[in-house]
Amino acid sequence: MADDRTDIVRVRIRNRVRVWPDVVVVLLCVLSRCHGYQEQRFAMEPQDQNAIVGSRVTLPCRVENKVGTLQWTKDDFGLGTHRNLSGYERYFMIGSDEEGDYSLDIRDVTLDDDGTYQCQVSSGLNGEPPIRSRYAQLTVLVAPDPPRILQGAFIDATEGQSLDIECVSEGGKPAAEITWVDGNQVVIKKNVQSKVELLPDERRFKTRSVLRLVPDKSHHNQTITCQAQNTADRAYRMATVLIEVKYIPKLKVAVKSGLVKDMIPEGSEARIQCLVDSNPPPQYYRWYLNNNPVIGDYTDEMIIFNVTRKHHKAVVRCEAANSVGKNESSVVLAVSYPPTFRSRPQNIEAAVGDDVTLKCDVDSQPPSKIRWLFHEPGRIGVKGKDSDLKMRVTPDNAGRYICRASLEGYPEIESEATIFIKGPPKILSNRTQFGSEGENVRIECVALSVPKSDDVTWYFEGREISVIRDPDYATLVDVLPDGIVKASLVIRASQPKHYGLYNCSVTNEKGNANAAIVLKPLKTLPLFIILIGVTSGIIIFSGFVILLVLCHRRRRKKSQQINEKPDVTVTTSDMYKESDRSSNISDLKLQLPQSDGSYELEYTSSDRSDSKNPAGLPLAGPVPLPNMRHDDPLMQFRYSNDYSDPTYSDPYFKNPAGYVYDYPQGYAPPPHLRVQSPVQLDVPTNRSLQGSLTRSIDTASTLPLSAGNVSQSNSLQRTKEDETDAINNLGLPVGGDAPSPIYAQPGVKNHGVDLRYSATYGNPYLRNSSIGYGNQVHTAKPASTPAPPPYSAIRSSVVIPPGNGNQPAQATHV
Repeated sequence: MADDRTDIVRVRIRNRVRVWPDVVVVLLCVLSRCHGYQEQRFAMEPQDQNAIVGSRVTLPCRVENKVGTLQWTKDDFGLGTHRNLSGYERYFMIGSDEEGDYSLDIRDVTLDDDGTYQCQVSSGLNGEPPIRSRYAQLTVLVAPDPPRILQGAFIDATEGQSLDIECVSEGGKPAAEITWVDGNQVVIKKNVQSKVELLPDERRFKTRSVLRLVPDKSHHNQTITCQAQNTADRAYRMATVLIEVKYIPKLKVAVKSGLVKDMIPEGSEARIQCLVDSNPPPQYYRWYLNNNPVIGDYTDEMIIFNVTRKHHKAVVRCEAANSVGKNESSVVLAVSYPPTFRSRPQNIEAAVGDDVTLKCDVDSQPPSKIRWLFHEPGRIGVKGKDSDLKMRVTPDNAGRYICRASLEGYPEIESEATIFIKGPPKILSNRTQFGSEGENVRIECVALSVPKSDDVTWYFEGREISVIRDPDYATLVDVLPDGIVKASLVIRASQPKHYGLYNCSVTNEKGNANAAIVLKPLKTLPLFIILIGVTSGIIIFSGFVILLVLCHRRRRKKSQQINEKPDVTVTTSDMYKESDRSSNISDLKLQLPQSDGSYELEYTSSDRSDSKNPAGLPLAGPVPLPNMRHDDPLMQFRYSNDYSDPTYSDPYFKNPAGYVYDYPQGYAPPPHLRVQSPVQLDVPTNRSLQGSLTRSIDTASTLPLSAGNVSQSNSLQRTKEDETDAINNLGLPVGGDAPSPIYAQPGVKNHGVDLRYSATYGNPYLRNSSIGYGNQVHTAKPASTPAPPPYSAIRSSVVIPPGNGNQPAQATHV
């Protein structure tokens, strides 16, 4: 308790001591009032400031208990005591005396306003001491002028050669800061040097910045920007230069076409392209295949017309050069090709328990899948998938193995090898063999011998055969694959004594094998009997062939006789064959009445004759006549209506009882039809009727015509006087009251031409049967003649012999 009381006393004493200074201050203040003045002091003093040219700035100054005169000084030079500061139009002291505010306001700041300012108050009348504010630094900031790149707006550069780019910015206050930026707006900081210089006015500054650049391809057609700024204006002022870089070719070689799964198939065509990027463009290209120059005028593309497996992993190199330098690039070819064996598996001879390896070396791209197949009857299976098959030989795994290689898109290949177990030989030959007496006979002893046999011995009837002592014998030994040994005993000019029991003995390092072989004579027919049989067979066969040939010729001769056609028309095919082909020819058919009232159109076998000299009746249109003879009076008639044959005059057709059959009318001729042959035509010997009437008779088949029976006989009699007539003319029937046709009527004028041989008569398209044949279309007037229908060759001719109405008439088809 005593201690606590002591502490309280001590605290009270300390508080009393602290009160005494305050009391002293109050006393001094009272004493000063008593003497008649108060101390002047600044309530606010000016501070350092920055101002940008053209802006407005205010330097604060507030005074309490001001009794003296206040003025502002700049660099210790008084500006004036009045608020309007006469002589300084942009300077004003703003504020009011009541507030004691005498702040200096500067408008439209210029660089001249830069300096140190001070607010000062003089002493009072009552002896108050003067006061001065702290110095305030007014810093006027000036934005720099736009920068300039001394090298200009474009620069030509070469790759790898250093280049200095200089940028200058003047007039800044403070000095401008220069920054370099590339075309990707990335600031360049390396290899930049800057230098600041004071301008002659000693207020502003000049900044130089040099960028040392080592141009490369990435700088080609890129811009480099110089940016200048200071605190007066944070907006960048900039200058830009475009760099054009000349650089060596940049190459990339790639396979342009022919790739299948990133590989070139063997046998295809490969196009390899050299992609070049250079400035200026390359002046030449060179191609190399495995460092060997490729011959050919290749530029940016090289062609391998036939890719082989030799091109696999081949190096194709492209070289290009320009004025700056040369460069090269290469590509390694990958060729796909089917599997082939570099080395095939080999047979192995081993003893039981030996370790062996079967090798299967396959070449293919991409690598093939390998399978080892054990291929023995009843024991087939896959034994491995690697190129090497290792095993320990046992009786169970000895045998034939197949190496099979497969690759997608190509056929499989395979090869086999056999593991043989060494042992005594085994004889495989037939125990009975045959030979012909008098000929050389060979006895074969085939044995399986692994390892290879050392000796083969022959015995006959228990006696060893020695080829040295017995010249009738000779021995041969052939070593075949797969451990096969073929021993042959040759008997020269075998005799009955050589046939019997032989023994073959084969020996190798593992043992011996014997086999008894019986040689028997072969019974054959004598040689002369065989020759007689062969000769007889040849003779019989030859006779049979000759008989067939004779029969064929006789049949063909009969066929030619049947198809032979009588020529009853004298033609001028050499003169008119071309006109016949280009003219219209009517098809004349014979419409035969049947017993039941129906009609049958008869045609011969040569309905569409393709003969060289077609003959027919020209219907309409002009016919070109080559090599026309003007001395022949008959050659003046170009069209059928131009010529009137005197044989067919009007009196011939004026028989009242006459009847001419007009087949387009659709009725049968009456049974009393009488056919008369006209008078023989007087035709010159050096011409035919075909100049004005082109007709020929193709076949000669005659038909008897009657009311109840129609038959045909293959006979046609030709007389010498009929050979000059083109056709057998139809006569006029006698007797009966049948109406006569219009050309046989007495009152109808015939114009000197037999209407039956005119174009209008033979062509139903050019006439009108209902009104008769008076209204004919004259083919001699081509302007008024319509185009005729297509024509065909005349099928056959009609021949009707003269007779009365009760006799059967003969007709020939047309």
